[in-house]
Amino acid sequence: MPEPTDPALRAPVDDEVSDRILTIPNLLSFLRLLGVPLFLWLILVPKADTAAFVLLALSGITDWLDGVIARATGATSRLGQLLDPLADRLYIVATLVGLALRAIIPWWLVVVIVARDLVLAVVLALLKRRGITGLPVHYLGKAATFCLMWGFPILLLGTGATGEGITFADVARDLGWAFAIWGTALYWWAGLLYLEQARRILAEPVATPPAAPA
Repeated sequence: MPEPTDPALRAPVDDEVSDRILTIPNLLSFLRLLGVPLFLWLILVPKADTAAFVLLALSGITDWLDGVIARATGATSRLGQLLDPLADRLYIVATLVGLALRAIIPWWLVVVIVARDLVLAVVLALLKRRGITGLPVHYLGKAATFCLMWGFPILLLGTGATGEGITFADVARDLGWAFAIWGTALYWWAGLLYLEQARRILAEPVATPPAAPA
């Protein structure tokens, strides 16, 4: 069978990334990580939904920006490959937990989304035994993250929906749920692609080092 042309079904090439730490994309990813606890505080303590929405919007913009800068400047790094998806997942988990505690979304939805990440965490642990620290991000994964990171914050803006007439909150609620449902489906679809990619990598024979001369 020929090797797949889809980058999500190929093993990452070490030569394409560097060991650099101090890069602009890595700085942006680090700043996104710092925003996670602030976001949780905003939606749980003062319940400043608008400010939380703005913070998540800025996170989404910097997520897109660090990828553009990394590709344009050749600043793709191993640290960045870890920080970028980590920030995405932490924002998604923080949003899920915050909205569930506010009773805006059901807890079963939290379980469905978190279960996907737990499955991939086990797979990544197996890949690390092969010296692989991450998998190339697939466009479906990015699309899913986009839907989730915008859908759930939009749900925040729909918390005042009353069902009496069409208001901004009603539109935000319906739009937020549309993004959330599509995002969840795409999230699992992308997860299945990552599992197939990992299966192909793990199925490859491990190279045996040459024997030392007698």
